[in-house]
Amino acid sequence: MTAETQPNADIEGLSYEEAREQLVGIVTRLEAGGASLEESLALWERGEALAKRCEQWLEGARKRLAAAREQPAQAG
Repeated sequence: MTAETQPNADIEGLSYEEAREQLVGIVTRLEAGGASLEESLALWERGEALAKRCEQWLEGARKRLAAAREQPAQAG
């Protein structure tokens, strides 16, 4: 599928920081009001996708931390 059929396809390649920054921008725009219903819905959908991406990053970090804690300490 192309970006035209999946408008939020670019989100999968974003770092946590990039996704969070875009999400903050969307929340700010929605809180400011003035957007049409169609634009607000598009912003909301992108925000949901960005929040999901952030959660994926955080879950990955949690798993790496848990794995690191389970490894026996190596003598230096």
